[in-house]
Amino acid sequence: MPDILPIESYTLPTREDIPANVVDWTLDPHRAVLLVHDMQGYFVDAFPEPLRSCLVANAGLLRKRCASLGVPVAFTAQPGRMTEEERGLLKDFWGPGMRSEAADRDVVPELAPEPGDRRFVKWRYSAFHRSGLLEWLAGEGRDQLVLCGVYAHVGILATAIEAFTHDIQVFLAADAVGDFSAERHRLAMDYVAQRCGTLRLTEEVFR
Repeated sequence: MPDILPIESYTLPTREDIPANVVDWTLDPHRAVLLVHDMQGYFVDAFPEPLRSCLVANAGLLRKRCASLGVPVAFTAQPGRMTEEERGLLKDFWGPGMRSEAADRDVVPELAPEPGDRRFVKWRYSAFHRSGLLEWLAGEGRDQLVLCGVYAHVGILATAIEAFTHDIQVFLAADAVGDFSAERHRLAMDYVAQRCGTLRLTEEVFR
């Protein structure tokens, strides 16, 4: 089983591609946190151009805007070279995973965390699993989560669903997430819009 499935080149969604939201929540910079999900070299550098550049640029724009408004910014990152016990069932689907080298583990340079950003170690699909993310959100008094990163139908979707179970409103930046194909990207958007959150384009977040 390959560590990363082949990634098809596709165009990130535009307004015409976004499915209708069931809910119409309003983002509040005093309630929200931005989570940059798994934008490590191991994952991001597997994307073909221009998809990689567009994804990173949109995530970067989102991050800059949130930081300028005082919205806390958090990152998830897998630790690399997990033991058999740490890797668990992930190895059955994805193999041994990334190495411990910086080129794999580090967030891509364009999105490198700044002083004051929060970092969480990522152990499973959901960013909440054994990470302390839920406790941190509660401590910050935040109940809205803006999501960007990879992969839309895997970790992003699992994180969105778990946020919903804790009554945290999810705002998925639909053009600041990436996936293995346009079809899987659409799957994630459909589910979030219909079942656990709301979709926004990057340019719409806090605008």
